[in-house]
Amino acid sequence: MHRLRTCAFRLRPLTALQTVQNYSQKQPAAPRTFSPVRCYSAPVAAEPFLSGTSSNYVEEMYYAWLENPKSVHKSWDIFFRNANAGAPPGTAYQSPLPLGTSLSTMAQVQSMMHAQPNVEKLVEDHLAVQSLIRAYQVRGHHIAKLDPLGISCVNFDDAPITVGSPNVGFYGLDESDLDKVFRLPTTTFIGGKETALPLREIIRRLEMAYCQHIGVEFMFINDLEQCQWIREKFETPGLMQFSLEEKRTLLARMVRSTRFEEFLQRKWSSEKRFGLEGCESLIPALKTIIDKSSENGVDNVILGMPHRGRLNVLANVIRKELEQIFCQFDSKLEAADEGSGDVKYHLGMYHRRINRVTNRNITLSLVANPSHLEAVDPVVQGKTKAEQFYCGDVDGKRVMSILLHGDAAFAGQGIVYETFHLSDLPSYTTHGTIHVVVNNQIGFTTDPRMARSSPYPTDVARVVNAPIFHVNADDPEAVMYVCNVAAEWRSTFHKDVVVDLVCYRRNGHNEMDEPMFTQPLMYKQIKKQKPVLLKYAEKLMSEGAVTQQEYEEEISKYDKICEEAYTRSKDEKILHIKHWLDSPWPGFFTLDGQPKSMTCPSTGLSEEELNHIGEVASSVPVEDFTIHGGLKRILKGRGDMVKERTVDWALGEYMAFGSLLKEGIHVRLSGQDVERGTFSHRHHVLHDQNVDKRTCIPMNHMWPNQAPYTVCNSSLSEYGVLGFELGFAMASPNALVLWEAQFADFYNTAQAIIDQFICAGQAKWVRQNGIVLLLPHGLEGMGPEHSSGRPERFLQMCNDDSDVFPKITDDFAVRQLYDCNWIVVNCSTPANYFHVLRRQILLPFRKPLIIFTPKSLLRHPEAKSSFNDMLPGTHFQRLIPDDGPVTKNPEGVQRIVFCAGKVYYELTRERKAQGKEDKVAISRIEQLSPFPFDLVKQEVDKYPNAELVWCQEEHKNQGYYDYVKPRIRTTINRARPVWYAGRDPAAAPATGNKNTHLQEVKRFLDAALNTDAFKGLS
Repeated sequence: MHRLRTCAFRLRPLTALQTVQNYSQKQPAAPRTFSPVRCYSAPVAAEPFLSGTSSNYVEEMYYAWLENPKSVHKSWDIFFRNANAGAPPGTAYQSPLPLGTSLSTMAQVQSMMHAQPNVEKLVEDHLAVQSLIRAYQVRGHHIAKLDPLGISCVNFDDAPITVGSPNVGFYGLDESDLDKVFRLPTTTFIGGKETALPLREIIRRLEMAYCQHIGVEFMFINDLEQCQWIREKFETPGLMQFSLEEKRTLLARMVRSTRFEEFLQRKWSSEKRFGLEGCESLIPALKTIIDKSSENGVDNVILGMPHRGRLNVLANVIRKELEQIFCQFDSKLEAADEGSGDVKYHLGMYHRRINRVTNRNITLSLVANPSHLEAVDPVVQGKTKAEQFYCGDVDGKRVMSILLHGDAAFAGQGIVYETFHLSDLPSYTTHGTIHVVVNNQIGFTTDPRMARSSPYPTDVARVVNAPIFHVNADDPEAVMYVCNVAAEWRSTFHKDVVVDLVCYRRNGHNEMDEPMFTQPLMYKQIKKQKPVLLKYAEKLMSEGAVTQQEYEEEISKYDKICEEAYTRSKDEKILHIKHWLDSPWPGFFTLDGQPKSMTCPSTGLSEEELNHIGEVASSVPVEDFTIHGGLKRILKGRGDMVKERTVDWALGEYMAFGSLLKEGIHVRLSGQDVERGTFSHRHHVLHDQNVDKRTCIPMNHMWPNQAPYTVCNSSLSEYGVLGFELGFAMASPNALVLWEAQFADFYNTAQAIIDQFICAGQAKWVRQNGIVLLLPHGLEGMGPEHSSGRPERFLQMCNDDSDVFPKITDDFAVRQLYDCNWIVVNCSTPANYFHVLRRQILLPFRKPLIIFTPKSLLRHPEAKSSFNDMLPGTHFQRLIPDDGPVTKNPEGVQRIVFCAGKVYYELTRERKAQGKEDKVAISRIEQLSPFPFDLVKQEVDKYPNAELVWCQEEHKNQGYYDYVKPRIRTTINRARPVWYAGRDPAAAPATGNKNTHLQEVKRFLDAALNTDAFKGLS
């Protein structure tokens, strides 16, 4: 009987003959035996005659009927036929006809019996229609008319076309079924208010929904509500209707987009501008997204985009003054700001204005970016997250981001994938980003067949269940509709969404490039292509929506605006990059953008504050919270240190963070494993050992009205997360934003963020940033990949001059910081680490801070600081002089060894072992850049008879030597040599052999302290 019941649940009901065949294949020839275990469905179990002793009898009858339907009574034959068709047992049974029944009644019964195959056919046909509808929803985009050129390069690996009237046979239907009426399933909205439609009409409506100028990819999303929402938006009949006013507004936007590019081409035909020709509908697309988002409550939009179409976006979306754009083309324009500046199609912009459609205020910010495509993506996300954080927008209802992409870069750049994977992480989500891909169907000279392995450039978005709306960019109304849906999706679900504008590039990669060399057939077609503005204008004129005269007046009106702005642009003689600032900090600088002072107050704290922070750091401020036994020992150790008025590295960091929080400064620490710390030293997040996911952050229980502290383990990404934190730090100067590498060696996967944004960001875009990089660095025998943060690279990119001794003034230390592009330090004491973190906020300006942090010093017994080094009046020490026995007889000192970082402790230990504490002075240069010329000179002058040695644990071609040596030589007017003590040059940062490592340490320590080592050398 189990077999009897399960047949009703099969996707395609079997006929009696098929059932017999299946049964006879499975049953042995031996006499039948029946299993005592039966698994009836609920309706079957409810039938009393199918339970108990009767069930054996019924099964016997059923098997007999399977072999020969005539071998059982007619009533059983009817019962089994009906049950096999899916009828419940209670309705499957029909009582036998009484004696004397008429022939007509007999005929009715016979017809009922023979009608069963028709019921099966009806069910099969409805299932087939349902499969056909699903096929359109899944694969309709395969045959959508997306390419304006009609030469689509999308490759679906020759997948068969399974939609459309000619292909209904694939589902077991034929042409005779086209006019049959079928009930519609709940998974489609094509019926509107109708619940059933002829198959021909079903196919027509599905073709209209999924196979015209819009292709929708969404069936991979595993959320039924979201899928239903998308189906309703694209399947409901009559949805894509626009009012006359909407059409006229769309035409006006198309005019501005098109005529702007044509104006630039007329005036500066030989200039690179990376125009938007071929995708002019991008401008109305963006404006539609912004309009709909503004309508839904968004009042701040942060955009990131590549160079193509940037000037058009600045002019017609951000609403930058046209004369400010036009004057950028003047080769005689002088730069007013310090630094290099940047080309016009990399610059950013910040503008607050009224949205004319919604009559609401909206702030638009376009983030400046380099030519490194997609590098700006995580920066935009970080800035968006910060803006949401500062205005208390916990759901992303007021602040949102829009990212524009090129097709080749979206598919090719790994940072796109890294950024997507931040989209739903608690400390990184921006609650949905709208991605707009300007799909030129070409990347510079490379066509899609060579540029990606996936059918679409947007397939990377599928990993986060983001719906993808492909749209033919030559259909502005379809573009407008899709963008409205995208904005509504983001507002409804707060998840990412992708709009793929399938377009073309009318010119080459830039206006000077010849594309016919490599894409001759494509560009022959492009030359024939009617501009989208002309096509849309003709469409509206044929509908009677506008007249030829109105269209021409709209064009002449915008042309006049451009000409007047061009005339005004000739009066611009000086280029002010600060007018293109994407993240202004109101009130932080003076009105002309200068620091309000050139001083930095003491970074010390009162004894009471230090004790209070220490008490919190060594306790659990939440009741009934069970911490790990090992952590109890760590907290007890902290408490003991506080009583002794000392701090180690972790406690010094705690003091810095806790004090800034009290002053209202938000502190955000991000990176891989930062909550505990790679080396299990930090423990800023406590985990209850008995309750899953219950955590406590003591730093947030520090003061009554403190700023919040955010500490978050990141995804295993450097490029994406560092870019994100850089963007977060852009939003406000009143936050300490830190990114920590798991090991310093791994930062180089984020090299583009460091080179293009952090190092040169201020020089290019007059944009200060106070981000802090914590790079655990030190050669400790852990091999080439866990030893070096490559300080030589950071020092090589410092902008100070090694051959010029600067003028020493009262504010020299602060002015040096103001003039540099970033600050590079390697602190050797917890107190100095504490001071440099606090100084980062107390300075009247912002500079990136690169800190090479220790590993072994985290628990080194000598690497501790007294509270005395952190009290009011104390500061960060750029150089820590030797205050030991050498100070008693400076003239008798034979050598002064300059060093940085943990090698100091190895030098002092070895010096003591050799008994040279009065012969060799050891000075620590804590701030390597900007170089402390004044303090180094004091040290050299203090020991007039000492030879100068630079000692480092890094290899000679790495580390600090090449940076430090010429600057020390400049300090002493090149009067004496600067000797080197350290490892020999090498390709790898460190050895992987422990014995070799120890031998190298012994060798360079001997060289550093052997006062005869360099005698006889010139």
